[in-house]
Order: sequence, then structure tokens, then C-alpha cells
Amino acid sequence: MSDQSASGDKPGKEQHTEKRQKSSRRSVVERRTGLDRRRGPGRRRSDERRSAEEGEMTDEQFEFLMAINEYKRVNKRPFPTWTEVLDVMRALGYRKVAEPEDIK
Repeated sequence: MSDQSASGDKPGKEQHTEKRQKSSRRSVVERRTGLDRRRGPGRRRSDERRSAEEGEMTDEQFEFLMAINEYKRVNKRPFPTWTEVLDVMRALGYRKVAEPEDIK
């Protein structure tokens, strides 16, 4: 027999496995600019939106969240429709009384 190993490799050649670094393709922060791609270039979040996304809610936001969770539990609806969300808002006492504003 020859110097070949049991796996059939040629003698003198080293077998190595290629180890690649895992690149995070799910990263939403652009490497070069540092901007969040989800919001588009240069758009900034409002203070209220930033704090809510970071887990700090106002009492009003928390009340709404708890009302939605209660609705989902009582009605066995994990994903309520927008009409149902509007019904929950009305049940909380929200009414359209002010002039419409631009959405930020």
C-alpha cells in the first residue's frame, strides 16, 4: 500500500476545513455610513418612538398595549385586524376631536 490515509487523500496534501466568519446579513445598520437602513437615509426617530422601541413606554402606550393584549386573549385572536384595533381604541375612549396632523 502507499502513504494514503484511509479517506483516500493524496499523500503530502494537508486536509483543512475552511472556516468562514459568520457575516450578519440581518444587520440593519449600514457598515459604511452607520445609518439604519429600515428608516432610509438620514431619517431620525422621534423621542417617543425611540423610547418605545427601546422598551420604555409612556403610560398611554402601556395602557394601549395592555388593552390590545386583553382583546387578543378574550377573543382568541392572535392577530387582530385594523378594524378590531380601532374598536379597542374607541373602547379606551379615543375619539377624533383634533384636526389631522402629518404622520411623522
